[in-house]
Amino acid sequence: MAVAAQLRAQALQSTLSWDITESLTTEIGPRLAGSEADARAVEWAKAKFAELGFDRVWTEPVTFPKWERRSERAEVLGASAQPLTITALGGSPAGTVEAEVVRFADLAALEAAPAGSLAGKLAFVDYRMERARDGSGYGPGGRVRSRGPSAAIRAGAVGFLMRSAGTDSHRNPHTGITRFDDGLAPVPAAALSVPDADQLARLLARGPVRLRLTLDCGWDGEYTSQNVIGEITGRSLPDEVVLLGAHLDSWDLGTGAVDDAAGIGITMAAAKLIAGLGQRPARSIRVVAFANEEQGLHGGKAYATAHAADIARHQLVAESDFGAGRIYAFNTGAPAHADAAEARIAEALAPLGIERSDKGSPGPDVGPIAAQGAAWAWLGQDGSDYFDYHHTPDDTLDKIDPAALAQNTAAWAVMAYLAAEAEGGFGSAPRVP
Repeated sequence: MAVAAQLRAQALQSTLSWDITESLTTEIGPRLAGSEADARAVEWAKAKFAELGFDRVWTEPVTFPKWERRSERAEVLGASAQPLTITALGGSPAGTVEAEVVRFADLAALEAAPAGSLAGKLAFVDYRMERARDGSGYGPGGRVRSRGPSAAIRAGAVGFLMRSAGTDSHRNPHTGITRFDDGLAPVPAAALSVPDADQLARLLARGPVRLRLTLDCGWDGEYTSQNVIGEITGRSLPDEVVLLGAHLDSWDLGTGAVDDAAGIGITMAAAKLIAGLGQRPARSIRVVAFANEEQGLHGGKAYATAHAADIARHQLVAESDFGAGRIYAFNTGAPAHADAAEARIAEALAPLGIERSDKGSPGPDVGPIAAQGAAWAWLGQDGSDYFDYHHTPDDTLDKIDPAALAQNTAAWAVMAYLAAEAEGGFGSAPRVP
């Protein structure tokens, strides 16, 4: 435990995770999957791993449909004519819709609308997302975005609007991917900033509102990006790996600082600090900068497919993809036989204000390989303000607290080191169908 304590202290004093995060957000900026900046981010990650002295650096291809945003506008027509601040949802088609708005309090109300009842209308779901430290309010908010457009189409709507899935009160709309059910003709779909959703609701309370929604966006073929992988080789069990992940892509409205350059900075720095110890841990530390998480976990799914035969070699997998708030909880999905190793990690995390928990889940991009049987770990971050910035123009470097980022790095370094040194495994094995 003395080495873990040393590592913890070094990480708390280090600015490396901040430096990496600053580099990615400044030099590359927004990194929409499939864009020119996506390609530059891949090259940045390869160079950064090499600069940090990782023993192995390589890439693995990830192919996906390419979606582009070009322009977006919404405006109330008639006696109260005025612009509204919106953003297209990822996956939306282009188009101009001019129609009367029909408000629904939540997704359930829209899904209950009879077929044809919204013919020629524009559906507006006015669901207000709740703030929570663990981000649990995002589930209901995210479902409006993912399921709302299809529900609107089934009711006959020609377009879809939603109150942003966010907890802020700024005039910054929150984007994010949506889906259209098979057999439905997609319609323009967008999110209003929270103040603009309030404004539209007030206007609707006064009487009918006609609105024009104009989006220039859509799918444009396929694109092949890369998962970028760096590895610190273990001293005695190099073929077994502790995987630390974060996603390299971001949405295009901000610079992708809290989502997820912070995760890239935390995981790269944690592995580098471990590599700087007097003796390498027994197992290898693998850091994966996943491609295109935002539009469907494409990088995570590709990694799980490529490494399906290596499940048992993954000692533990974990992902940092919830911003840079201070970590307050730790857990794994390991079976009882790993309890002693898990308890050692929890003991080393306690001085950082982190408690052992019975909650948690694998991060999004490691979810696919965890579903195949890889053991996962979770470091729970305080996400009380995460959805103030998530998928908005406000997701920028100034929202990150350097001290909180260092605490994250210390936690990840300690967890990864002790997992790599643990006697025995955490239960990774191919899942029997």
